[in-house]
Amino acid sequence: MKTILFFFFASILNIAFSQVSDFKTIDFTKADNTVKLNEGRSLNNLPVLAYKLTHNLSTEVEKFRAIYTWVCMNVSGDSYQHNKVSRKREKFKNDSLGYIKWNNEYKRIAFNKLLKYKKTMCTGYAYLIKELCFMANIECEIVDGYGRSFETNVEALESTNHSWNAVKLNNKWYLCDATWSSGYMINGNLFVKDYNNGYFLTEPVLFAKNHYPLQRKWLLDETLISTKFVAEPIVYGETFKQQIIPIDPKELKTTLKKNEEISFRFKSLKTISTETISLIKISGITKKHYKIYDLKNENGIISFKYSFKNKGLYDVHLKVENDIVATYTIEVIKT
Repeated sequence: MKTILFFFFASILNIAFSQVSDFKTIDFTKADNTVKLNEGRSLNNLPVLAYKLTHNLSTEVEKFRAIYTWVCMNVSGDSYQHNKVSRKREKFKNDSLGYIKWNNEYKRIAFNKLLKYKKTMCTGYAYLIKELCFMANIECEIVDGYGRSFETNVEALESTNHSWNAVKLNNKWYLCDATWSSGYMINGNLFVKDYNNGYFLTEPVLFAKNHYPLQRKWLLDETLISTKFVAEPIVYGETFKQQIIPIDPKELKTTLKKNEEISFRFKSLKTISTETISLIKISGITKKHYKIYDLKNENGIISFKYSFKNKGLYDVHLKVENDIVATYTIEVIKT
């Protein structure tokens, strides 16, 4: 998770946007404990589930927190469905109407499986979040679009392959992705539960690094809405956990001359030590650490420099602590 132009919708510039930091005074302990108390509860009666998750909570954001976290922790990714849908997308890649027809028919099967076995993929997660929110009187929408990863939609937006949610809290819209919060697939066959809180009410600029909606209003940021898609560096679940927003280089691929200096910059939404930052290359099971220099942290904007001495094609990775948070491709040519 390649270049495409979109039209600018002037009517949506006034959409309010924000992120989880708006709720830094809220203690989510009670909401999280409510999730634990209702672990394993059935999906056979959604109104009862919505009531159990929210009736003891006083604020909208706490109620949404309980709904979102419960879904992430109690619903598993379905590898069979994931692979089936992927094959159909490939089959119908030149026949969008054919895919829509097949998908509409398949949704009934997928939703029945969700309710019976608590297994699904992105559309099911987004659907369940929206339904539970509706029953809790919280405004929520399903957002369809492009999920960018190292496997798909890397350099251009070729395949609409993902769904997530926008939720309205205190009259502002927020973004979240229960699918990618819940865990991840290994080789498309094994789902690993691994809750990632970074996809909960995410900063829109960070969210847009690997989510691109069909309706651009759901970018929820005027600066993003008014610009075209750019193939930016690849980011990962760890990027969201670490709350890192890559800034420079702005694009996935950069061409340099030998010994030409390149600057790397990123914004950190939490306090980090510059000692935990590195630039690495991975070859097989070995990791090479580049000797970066001019490493600075200026009010949360971290920057450093490096120059490549030999020509070639390099996949380099920005690392914070033990996590890879961004990947760049650097082509070094002769002087």
